[in-house]
Amino acid sequence: MIETWSVVIVVSPVVAAAICVASRRAHVAEYANLAASIVCVVAAVSLVCTVKDGHRFLRDYVVVDALAAWTLVCTALVYCLASIYAVGYMRLLAEERERLPNFYALFALFAATMICGPIMNNIGVYWIAIELTTLVSTFLVGFERGQEAIEAAWKYIIVVSAGISLALLGTVLFYWAGSLVIGPTYDMTWDTLRRAAPRMNPALTQMAFLLVLVGYGTKAGLAPMHTWLPDAHSEGPAPVSAMLSGALLNTAMLGVARFLTITDAASSSLLPRTVLVAFGAFSLFVAALFIVRQEGVKRLMAYSSVEHMGVLALGLGFGGPLAIAAVLYHMLNHSLNKSLMFFGAGNVMRVFGTKDMAEIRCVWDRFPVTGALWLAGAVAITGAPPFGLFLSELTLMRAGLASSNVWAVIVMLLLLIVIFIGFLNHFRAMYFEARRAGPAGPTDRTVNPSAWMTVPMWLAFVPVLLLGVWWPQDLWRFFEVVAADLGGQTR
Repeated sequence: MIETWSVVIVVSPVVAAAICVASRRAHVAEYANLAASIVCVVAAVSLVCTVKDGHRFLRDYVVVDALAAWTLVCTALVYCLASIYAVGYMRLLAEERERLPNFYALFALFAATMICGPIMNNIGVYWIAIELTTLVSTFLVGFERGQEAIEAAWKYIIVVSAGISLALLGTVLFYWAGSLVIGPTYDMTWDTLRRAAPRMNPALTQMAFLLVLVGYGTKAGLAPMHTWLPDAHSEGPAPVSAMLSGALLNTAMLGVARFLTITDAASSSLLPRTVLVAFGAFSLFVAALFIVRQEGVKRLMAYSSVEHMGVLALGLGFGGPLAIAAVLYHMLNHSLNKSLMFFGAGNVMRVFGTKDMAEIRCVWDRFPVTGALWLAGAVAITGAPPFGLFLSELTLMRAGLASSNVWAVIVMLLLLIVIFIGFLNHFRAMYFEARRAGPAGPTDRTVNPSAWMTVPMWLAFVPVLLLGVWWPQDLWRFFEVVAADLGGQTR
């Protein structure tokens, strides 16, 4: 059954992309993509409910374990929500109407590449899957073909490809370290390297991990390798921004987590985890600085993504079952919450005709319902109670206090307070400050978001609220399985 659902979740978006290309009709394309996204959610949830030990097939090239299944759930949920939102959002781009089949074909293929990444059992094939996400998503970032969008697409592919090249070098070094123990030819699976790790050269594995961390950390948006992220998130269409932030970044962090288990098995040194914690803390620091002084609404959301990837890096660096549980819970809540935030930003940008927060005023008067949703999402994304991110961050700080990097917990707490104040100060201005005196501008437009653009906001908000007041016991048990797979030790 696991094999069947694994095939379904990969094949569905590929079939949808083929339908989009073959039909060349916008309505057929948008509904084919939407149907594929719903199938992906069903398949991902089924995998989480059925997976126990890692299930391997296709000559061990594919592995479906608890960590992979959880990442697929986060990806599939964002894909589904973004596909619903895209129907309403992309219809507003009248000048791009003839190109919509191309958009949905790329959108579905982007989802397929992100789904393939977590289930790749070979470290080389995993690298290929991550590189494919870059190649496909570049066209989505520059889809609107404006000067800034094209510049963002070029910056994205150049910076990320440079980082991924370092990840490839780290992958080669891991293979070399394994070959000195196993022999010149072997299957480069995660389990094979983990079993051989205690006999591998510790210095070589640590060097390999640092390269992998910088490489995949670039893809995940960790500072200071994050420079592509604000532009790509800001210039891509809102559904694409949600996919980049809520799904793609998780896929890259999964690779860091898997390589960390190999490095831990090879050496008892604290260096790899300390470096990971340092990257996480620095990402929070950079995010805090840019959030406070930000001017663009989608760039504000982008730097929030840098913040939350920093939180995930801290949790992986802390280690231990409690920290792993917090990381996985944070992944889900961030995926849902950030989707909500980009959907709200897309609605506001379409109505006000600008990305400049200084020109966005009296949002609540224009959007009584969805405006309230977006504001609640803003409170949630800063880690405030009673939402899911508050619970995951609190749990992560508890785990950090039991680690050797207690300093990072203090830094995290202080920077989260700064981010909370800075982020919500922007929303205070957008919601409660009056428009500047002067002639009426684009805020006089009468465009209102359709149900396609508001329903996914509700579908994202409700679970974020529920997960903030109730952490299901079944999830605790599932997270324990993942922690055992990842080693679960505290450093």
